[in-house]
Amino acid sequence: MNVIDKSLSSDISLGHLLGALGASPHLPLVFHYDGRPVKPGYHVTEVKAGQFSALDCGANPEAWAEIFIQLWDIEEGDRTHMLAGKFAAIIGKVSEHVKIDGSAKLTFEVSDGVLPMQLYCASTPAISGVAVQVELAPRAASCKPRDRWLAEQAQATACFGSATATNCCG
Repeated sequence: MNVIDKSLSSDISLGHLLGALGASPHLPLVFHYDGRPVKPGYHVTEVKAGQFSALDCGANPEAWAEIFIQLWDIEEGDRTHMLAGKFAAIIGKVSEHVKIDGSAKLTFEVSDGVLPMQLYCASTPAISGVAVQVELAPRAASCKPRDRWLAEQAQATACFGSATATNCCG
C-alpha cells in the first residue's frame, strides 16, 4: 500500500503546529479563514484521530493518518482568543485518551454553528509580538496520481542541468 507523500501539499502536521505554539504559549492563538479571523470566543469542540485506507482514482491503494480539529467560531461574552498554550493543553488532554500521531495530516473543521462545517488545511504559524496567527485555507480535492506525477516532474526539473544531477535524480 502506498503512503501519501505529505510533501506534495502545503499542509502542516499537528506536530509542526504544536512545536510552533510551544515557542509562544502565552500569546493568543488566532486562526484566519475566508479572509477574517475567528471570533474571540471560539471553541475547540472536538479532536478526532483517524487511520484511513482508500483506493485513489488511479486504482492505487493509499493509507494515511489524519487529525481533525473542529473549531466552533462563535463570540461568547467578553472572552478573548484562546492562548496558544491552552490549545496545546487541549490537544495534550485528548492524547491521554486518543492515540495522536504528531506527523498526521491536519485538517480543521470550522463552522459558526449556522453554516455547514467546512474543511481547511493550516499554514505554518506566524508569531508576532501580540499573537500566533494561523491561516486556514480551504481543503481542495486532488488527484493523487496527478499530484505524484507533478512532484516527479518538479524533481526532474530541479535536477536537470544541476551540478549534482547524478546525486539528485538517481
